[in-house]
Amino acid sequence: MNRTLLATLVATTMTVGAAATAPDARPGADWPAFRGINGAGVGTGTTPTTWNVPKGDGVAWSAPLDGLGHSSPVIWGNQLCVTTAKSDKGDASMKLGLYGDIRSVDDATEHTWRLVCLDKRDGTMMFDRVIHKGVPIIKRHTKATHANSTLATDGTHLVAMLGSEGLFAFDMQGTLKWRKEFGVLDSGYFMAPQAQWGFATSPVIHQGRVILQADVQKDSFIAAFDLQTGKELWRTPRQDVPTWSTPAIHRVGGRTQVIVNGWRHMGAYDFETGAEIWKLNSVGGDIPVPVPVIGDGLVYLTSAHGPGQPVFAIKDTAKGDISLAAGATTNEHISWSHLREGAYMISPVLYDGLLYVSKNNGVFSVFDAESGEKVYQQRLGDGTTGFTSSLVAADGKIYFSSEDGDVFVVKAGRTYELLATNPLGAYSMATPAISEGRMYFRTGSGIVAIRK
Repeated sequence: MNRTLLATLVATTMTVGAAATAPDARPGADWPAFRGINGAGVGTGTTPTTWNVPKGDGVAWSAPLDGLGHSSPVIWGNQLCVTTAKSDKGDASMKLGLYGDIRSVDDATEHTWRLVCLDKRDGTMMFDRVIHKGVPIIKRHTKATHANSTLATDGTHLVAMLGSEGLFAFDMQGTLKWRKEFGVLDSGYFMAPQAQWGFATSPVIHQGRVILQADVQKDSFIAAFDLQTGKELWRTPRQDVPTWSTPAIHRVGGRTQVIVNGWRHMGAYDFETGAEIWKLNSVGGDIPVPVPVIGDGLVYLTSAHGPGQPVFAIKDTAKGDISLAAGATTNEHISWSHLREGAYMISPVLYDGLLYVSKNNGVFSVFDAESGEKVYQQRLGDGTTGFTSSLVAADGKIYFSSEDGDVFVVKAGRTYELLATNPLGAYSMATPAISEGRMYFRTGSGIVAIRK
């Protein structure tokens, strides 16, 4: 795909966001942020392999959801929550597929942003709260929404990021506790500033703090806020172009790190102070979207827009400027890299020693996570369907969701085996959640729970 087409696809960053979580989250049951605990995208238990939503096969329940939103479901206990945005009079269209158009949707009507929570057991409504009303400050792309960012929860708070409309914290009953405003956060293509695409970075909750990365056209930053009050604890400026990734949290050597993707500044910051720990100029991928993935002493970062398409495996003990020398693929801090194998929109998943990296056209590659050896490469679909939803894994399976609403289930391992292709019956842009053996998909029409 050419540069213009790739630039278009960034608007679908609604699937973006990694988050740490409270230590009392129950693995396999709670899915407290985008891609679950610490954004890893890995569930436990026996998960479904085959289903057919239009025929009702394998469907535990489905619930309609009004408005537009690509925020993924989060789950704590029996509570499943998402955000949505709607204009009664404006443009509610969604243009899918692999196309080259960087334009924004011209819709200056008043919108209503809502926080919706359902009972994960049967889909019944728990509450539906209005978060904000007003004309969106920044436009959305034709494949994006005004509710792109995924919620984060620690079981006591629900934190919602609405971009230029602000950062909001609620209790688990939907009562607003505090709101933080940042002014205009203009996310769009840095080479065409008039192209506004919408904010998509998700908040991170960890040890009583909210971490927020805001890479925008002007005055980018990463900051920490008190979860109870919203008080700003620290803010570190970032010299980067707009990006749509979300930080991950990692503790190594007695120090907690906030790890971020970027173009000019992939890197890590000190969780307590915001001080820079290490920095990498990524030699490509100038619109970074995928979240950091961490495991076995390595940090995996990828991007794929622009001249470079890197995948990096970085030692979690890295310090200082770790950028590669010209022509190099490794150094003291970078265990391995591939400079033309990266992913543009889709966050990879690390599962049983293998790293799965998928492109937007359905081509995915599998790497040995330790050595970087390319194990195999395969295409899903016919090459005309777009893929945006990030990868998740569970029960020896990797799940790939196409924009058209087909979910490809691939057996995990060093040999390719397609187990099933399952229709959702509606377009699918958000990344699914996994809880107690069920999978929860947000589609263009609502939420559908798939039973094991």
